[in-house]
This record gives sequence, structure tokens and C-alpha cells, in this order.
Amino acid sequence: MLYNDSYHNNFKNMHRQNKASNFISKKEFKEIINFSKNKKTPFLLINLNQIEKEYDSLRENLPYAKIYYAVKANPHNDVVNLLHKKGSNFDIATVYELNQLLDFNVSPEKISYGNTIKKEADIDYAFKKGVKLFATDSESDLKKIARKAPGSKVFFRLLCDGSGADWPLSRKFGAHPDTIFNLAILAKKLKLIPYGISFHVGSQQRDIGQWDNAISQCKYLFTSLEEKGISLKMINIGGGLPSNYVNPVKSIDVYAKEITRFLKEDFGENLPEIIVEPGRSIAGNAGTIVSEVIMISQKSSEGQKWVYLDAGKFGGLIETIDESIKYPICTEKNSKKLMEVILAGPTCDSMDILYENYKYCLNKSLKEGDKIYILHTGAYTASYSSICFNGIPPLEVYTKRF
Repeated sequence: MLYNDSYHNNFKNMHRQNKASNFISKKEFKEIINFSKNKKTPFLLINLNQIEKEYDSLRENLPYAKIYYAVKANPHNDVVNLLHKKGSNFDIATVYELNQLLDFNVSPEKISYGNTIKKEADIDYAFKKGVKLFATDSESDLKKIARKAPGSKVFFRLLCDGSGADWPLSRKFGAHPDTIFNLAILAKKLKLIPYGISFHVGSQQRDIGQWDNAISQCKYLFTSLEEKGISLKMINIGGGLPSNYVNPVKSIDVYAKEITRFLKEDFGENLPEIIVEPGRSIAGNAGTIVSEVIMISQKSSEGQKWVYLDAGKFGGLIETIDESIKYPICTEKNSKKLMEVILAGPTCDSMDILYENYKYCLNKSLKEGDKIYILHTGAYTASYSSICFNGIPPLEVYTKRF
């Protein structure tokens, strides 16, 4: 059967139009709309109930794992305080995040310094504050830890290629298993405690099999180092658990079931200590960026519509680089009359285009001044926001329970 262009366009539009009801409940969307009235845009609204729900779900599905929330994903005080009260541990990248946690009276014993790139002075500071668990992936960093945090537990980060992830972490972090093997032996000589192995399969990882590959490498290192008299105690399976964006992902219980199966295939029923470092999967679904349409234009009479928002790459949407993360984007009302649009931010920088190749479909009746709701933007948005590029202040953040 042949279909005309109109059919194809309508079919495509149906799949590129994001209805809020496909991602959040009508009640939640109404709460967001009502909250947005008389509020200056852009801003990020965090639903603390959703943060709590995601944390509880992860704890239920991985009951044997210690949760270390990745503070960098969303360091808002209300988020950190909520998770602290629920008993979470924390993964930090800097001493600035450490100070934030200490202000909330988080015990240093519940903090892991997970960044493998650290100043010697920062290691010294963290150790003096009571942090005794450090990630590493190089001889230089390991020797700094030995000098400034003697006797600490160290875990060694494996290099992963990030295949299957929407936001892969490249080769900046981690080392080859042979290097990890040598680092563990050196750590013992330096009178540190070689404690475990960590890895990160890439953020928003869709291929659950990537955990299988990494866990197999952990098993190899556990066995090989045992032969050298080094008994590792812990595996840090990192982050990578997804949020719900435009492209669907499997539910957390599916990920947890498979990861548990991979662990037991290699380590049996007596698992080592397991750490998980969620960030996106805890905070992502809890946030909505509310933005305003500044301008709608066309570059030519036959060209596509450009929709310029007051939120862009430098205002919290940096993960739209290469259109890697495709957020659900919607308006208050659905319509059958749609137009494909190119979405761009407000700054005087040609890089500030959100989506040009992947075309979102918005209402043809859209006009300047209308609000746009960018859903599931609770992670890696406000914390990425620039300070004053073009004089624009950082993204405003509100929290609410609904």
C-alpha cells in the first residue's frame, strides 16, 4: 500500500510530539503549570517526592548494595538533605561537595572521594576531615593518597568505553586491567588498603550487558590479586542507570535483576561489598525546566521554524551537545496541528542550538511568550549552568513536594 507525504509527515509528527502524559501524571503536570504562574523563566522545579521515590526504588531493587549518591548530578541542598535523612552515602568529586555534606553533618565514613583527578592539597584536606575511601586510576594519584591519606582504603577504576550510553565518559577516567593490577600491588607497598574495583559503564546506559563485561573484568582482578596475597573486598558498579527521556529505556527492576545475575554468575551467592553511585537515575525524572519562547523565525520562506527559548546550552542544557540527551519537551496543550522545529537557546553563541537534526514537533499555534516544559531535567542541568555567560545568571532552582 502506498502512502502520501502527508501520511508520512503525520506519522512522524505523532512520534516527535512529546505529550506530558506519556512521562508524568496529569496531576503532576498541572502542579508544574500552576507553580509556573507568575514565575520568571527559566527555572528548574524539583519534585522532592520523586527523588524519594527513585531512591526507595533503587534500594528495594538492589537491597544488598550501598547507595552513594553522586552529588554532582544535582547538589541542591534540599536534595542532599533529603537523601541524607534517608540514610544515603555520598560520592563526591571535589572538596567543595565535601564541605556541603559536612555542613549537613554527613559522617565522613559515608563519603567516597570518587574523582580520580585530585590535587594533593585536596586529598590532605579530605583526609583530615575524616574521609578514608578514595578512587584512583594512576600511579601519580595513588602516591598522593599515600602521602596525604596514609592507611586509607583505595579502589581502582577500570577503563570502560561507554558503548551503548547516550552520554559516554570517554577515556578520561579509568585504566586497563593490567595497570589496575600493578596499582593494587603498589598500593599495598605504600601501606594503603587495596579495597576494591570500580567502573562506570557510561551515563544513560541502554546496554545492560555492559555491566556484565565490567564485572567479568572485576572477577579477573579479584582472582589475580588474590594469588599475590591481596584480597579485594568491594566492587563499585558506578552509575549509568537511566532516566526516562524521549527514547524509552527498561525499568530499574530489569536493570537490577540483570546486574544481580551478572554479579552472582561471577562471584556466587557470597558477593563482595557492592557500591552503586546513582545520580541521573535518582534526580533526572524529578526535574522540569520551565522556559519561555523568546522568538519564532524562519531563515527562508520555505525553511523550518526556529524556536528560540530563554534556556539554552549554557543555562543548564549542556547535555544537548551532539543532541546526546533528548529530553521530553512539551507545551500546556496537545494539538493535532504540529510543526517541526529547530530549538535554540538565547545566547550570542552559535553553539547554542539544542536540537537541529532531531526535529521536535510543537503546536502550530505556538507563539512568543508561551511556556515550554522540558521534562526530566533534574540531573546535570542546574549544576552545569554557567555563572554569567552573556550576563545571564545561573538557572534558578525551586523545590516542592507534589
